[in-house]
This record gives sequence, C-alpha cells and structure tokens, in this order.
Amino acid sequence: MTAQSPPPMVSLLPETAPFSTEQRLWLNGLFAGLMSLEAGGVTALSGDEAAALLPGLAGTAAEDEGDTPWHDQTIALAERMKMADGRSVRMKLMAAMAQQDCGQCGYDCKAYSGAIFERKEERLNLCVPGGKETARMVKALFEEIGKAGAPSPAAAAAIVAPAATPGGEAGRSREQPVTASFVRRIHLNEPGSEKETWHIDIDLEECGLDYVVGDAFGIYPHNPPELVEAVLKALDAPADFPVAGRTLREVLTDGVSLSPAPDMLFQLLSYISGGERRKKAKALAAGEDPDADAATLDVLAALEKFAGVRPDPEAFIEALDPMQPRLYSISSSPKSHVGRVSLTVDSVRYDIAGRKRLGVASTYFADRLAPGDLVRVYVQRAHAFGLPPDPKTPIIMVGPGTGIAPFRAFLQERMATKAPGENWLFFGHQRSSCDFFYKDELKAMQKQGVLSRLYLAWSRDTDEKFYVQDRMREVGRDLWSLIAEGAHIYICGDAKRMAKDVERALVDIVAQFGARTLNEATAFVAGLKKAGRFQQDVY
Repeated sequence: MTAQSPPPMVSLLPETAPFSTEQRLWLNGLFAGLMSLEAGGVTALSGDEAAALLPGLAGTAAEDEGDTPWHDQTIALAERMKMADGRSVRMKLMAAMAQQDCGQCGYDCKAYSGAIFERKEERLNLCVPGGKETARMVKALFEEIGKAGAPSPAAAAAIVAPAATPGGEAGRSREQPVTASFVRRIHLNEPGSEKETWHIDIDLEECGLDYVVGDAFGIYPHNPPELVEAVLKALDAPADFPVAGRTLREVLTDGVSLSPAPDMLFQLLSYISGGERRKKAKALAAGEDPDADAATLDVLAALEKFAGVRPDPEAFIEALDPMQPRLYSISSSPKSHVGRVSLTVDSVRYDIAGRKRLGVASTYFADRLAPGDLVRVYVQRAHAFGLPPDPKTPIIMVGPGTGIAPFRAFLQERMATKAPGENWLFFGHQRSSCDFFYKDELKAMQKQGVLSRLYLAWSRDTDEKFYVQDRMREVGRDLWSLIAEGAHIYICGDAKRMAKDVERALVDIVAQFGARTLNEATAFVAGLKKAGRFQQDVY
C-alpha cells in the first residue's frame, strides 16, 4: 500500500486577522485540532469569529509593539486610563503602572503588566511608585482578565514572547538579594541647609556583586524600632507572638510595610468592628475617604483611628503588604571604587498630626546602620540608562539635588577610561553655600579637563527662583551645537516637575536654535528618545 501524503493545512484565519505569521500558524493548528477538521471541509473564519474563539488574544501580542502614549511619568493615572480606553486589558494594565520603568517590581512597566496579564505574576502590588492607586487599578483590571477570556499561561507562552521573569543569579534581582556590609555615611550638606543628604558607601567584596554605571542598587530596609514598638502597643499583642516561625516584632521590623495602610487592613478592621466604624472601614477599603484623612493613614494611624479594635496578630500580618525593596541610583564607578558601591540619599522626615513620619529606607541609612552592619541588597541592571558605547560621544547630564548620583558615576567612569568625549553637567539645588554636593570632586574634575562644563543653578540664593532648566535656556545655543554634533542627553531626578520642565526647555532650545517649529522640535526630541540619545532616570 502506498502511503498517502498528509492533507494540506487549512487556513482558518483571513489575512486581515490581527495576528503575526507565527500566531496564525499556531491558531490554525489549534482550531483544526479542536474541531477535528478534515482537509478542505471548513470555510475560513472571519477576523471577528477568530477573535471570538480566543477572546483577549487579539490585541495582546499585536498591541505589544503599538504606541503607548501614556508611557510618561508625569501623566496622572486617571488621564493615563482615559488614553488607554478602548484598548485591551493587557494595554490597560500597562497604562496603570507608574510608567517609570524603575525596576523595583523586578520588571519594567510593560513586562510587569504582561506577566500579570499572562498569569505568570500573581503579586498585584509591586509597583512601589504607583502606590495604592496603581494597586487598586491593577486589581480591578485583573478581575477583568477572566471576563476578557485571556489565554491560559500555556497558550500565552506559545503565542506571546515571554516577559522577563524575576529570579536568577543571586544579587541580581529583588527575589535573590545577598548581604553586603555597610561602610559609612557622610553628611553632604553644610550648616544652614534645609535638606539632609548623605553619601553612603557599601562594601561588596564579600558578596561578590559587581555593577556598571547606570545600574540601580536595591536595598531591603528595616522599619524604625520606635514605630514597631508603637504598632505592637496599639495592637496590644506580645512582641514574641509566633508568626510563621518568627516573632511578631521581627516580622514587623523587616517583613512587612508599615506605611501606607493597605486596603486589606481596612477590610480586616471592618470585619471586627461595628456600627459607624465598620462603615468607615469598609469605605476606606474601597478607596473612599470618609473623614478626609485617608492619605495620612499609615498602619499605626489606622490602628489608632480604630482604637480598641484588636485584630488577631496573624490575621493582622496577613493583611499588610510585604516589605518592598527601595532602589537608588548608583553614584560611583567600579573602576574608581573597586569592591564598593556609593549612593546619594535624601533623608525623608515630616510631621503629620503631631507624629514624626520617617522615610523607611532613607532613615535606615541615616540613623539605624552602623559600620559593619549587614544589609540585604541587589543590583538592578539599567533598562535604558547608560553611557554611549562610543567614548568620543559627548554627553549632557542634568541632575539637580540627588539627581547628581548617576552622573558622578558617569564622570568617574569617563575619567577612568580616558574617554575623549565632552562631558557637560547641569547641577542645582537650593543654596550654593550649603547644598553643593561633591563640590571639591567636581572642581577637581574641571581642572583635569574631565568635566568640560559645569553649569550651576541655585533656587534660594536670590529672591527669584532659578533652576537647571533656566540655566539650560541661557546657554541654549551652545547646547544645540553639542546636540547637533551627536551628544547624548541624560536627566536624573524628580519626574513630575523637574524632568518635565527640563524636557520643555530642551524642546524650546531645539525650536529656537535648530530653526524648527514647536511641533517639529517636539518630534525631534521624541526622535532622540527613540534613538537612545535622550535617557531618563526619574522617580
């Protein structure tokens, strides 16, 4: 008997269906298998019919490469969600992220939202910069995924290129921290400053971590001991109460976040309170603000607001968010400081309702670490922030305040490698007399010719506030000339104000000195971003 050749594959999807060649092949095979088709026995499906058979798939991988106009840290969440209206759940998830690509979640914004959509990531509250707003939106969108008929993890893996997964080599992700030794802190402000900024050195010799300039450094901090004790008192629970093999005090110290109070805590309080307080707890759990104080409620304030309500310690811990790592821009080059990493950290301290609130990680560095103490750390590789590959390429760095951190690293690197490209730095802060970080070091780099130009801007030295973007406009013609020669531009610092103002100044400079209309200048700056010549490390 002569073997018969297999029947040709029937194409069930029309050319207009929104799938790539690989997706089309996979889907044709899937549909053929599901329907037990015989060659030539079925009419091709319409695009709508194909999408109906696998709802939620169309517009996932196809949209992956589409435009994401909301990918801007300065746009408010509500506006970002409006911009994503009508897009797939996958794209809405991406719009819900903080758009900083900071890596604190272990992904970038696109990869994290993709991992949630594909059900590879179950943790919905990892976007630290987005806070409770983002967590609530992600939770609501996650509930829509089932309704949208998103593909199962197996199907998604076969169709969509997998997102970067956390984990891997020790010390290279939030999932695999290592321990390193705290070396020292140096106060960077002179007397009279309104700020409290520290230079931090951490030894990496023993843990063996390395890094490149542009990377970020992740640390797992401890909560302030006085806050832990106050929570224990408000909870009226013994400090040695066992929780998952540890004491309650230990878990409160480094296992959970004590600010802000999560929705789950209010939900728990609503279960065990009554009357008007139950209504308020339910409202807070739903994101409402019945007493106009929701923004001020950390875990201790929540317990005090519902004083007398005593949740079980284990249930209480389960209702809190896990301690999240904090990421800092690295302010040293490994070529200049072998076996060490440096950070530049602003201490956060403020008063609410008569109680001092402390930034968890910043005051961990400033107050609670002694030389030789071990800290849990990891290196977060830069997603798109680093020196140009050609050392002859000129660079323009804009970094006021602690935004100087990665540029100190860039300058040390360019000095160590004897890179011939020009290096321009725009730095500013409040007062020249007390807020000029790394002054002696920068002046020495100027004398050595490493720092080609140093432009300074002080916002409190005169009655009229003056910022780095104002200094940029003053030297706009020279800036444009360097950009026209191929310079790369870098910004580090505040996303919502400084970065936006600096970009606006850059557009104005391109328009004025590059002889372009405002629209053409905006498109030019967008082209710089796309080409990797305009990079930002903002928060």
